Amino acid sequence: MPGTDRVEIRTLKVGRFCVVDNEAYKILSISTSKPGKHGSAKARIELISLFSSKKMSHVGSVTDSIHVPMIEKGKAMVTHIDGDEVHAMNMKDHSMMILPLDEGMDIQPSTEILYMEALGRYKII
Repeated sequence: MPGTDRVEIRTLKVGRFCVVDNEAYKILSISTSKPGKHGSAKARIELISLFSSKKMSHVGSVTDSIHVPMIEKGKAMVTHIDGDEVHAMNMKDHSMMILPLDEGMDIQPSTEILYMEALGRYKII
């Protein structure tokens, strides 16, 4: 999967990120069980989506590998707001980008915002 790296579940930590069903999630908690007579140790991971705030859990063997997203954060200058879209200029390379505007955000033109990009999706933080 482009934009990701593969790691074993046993190396994941709370507060880090992983990919399940092509969606980026933040890890809320991890609990592991001991290996049984005929099986390996299992890990239960509680997750919350970075973009939709949907909660879910994932269960897998601690030796299974899972995708970890490459997350890029940056600054952008708001040029204008069009409905529920924020048009902004990336401060690193001066390219234009369109970011979704979440409810309750008070963003004005000519202000600087922080954004996060993972798996080709953007979010204002």
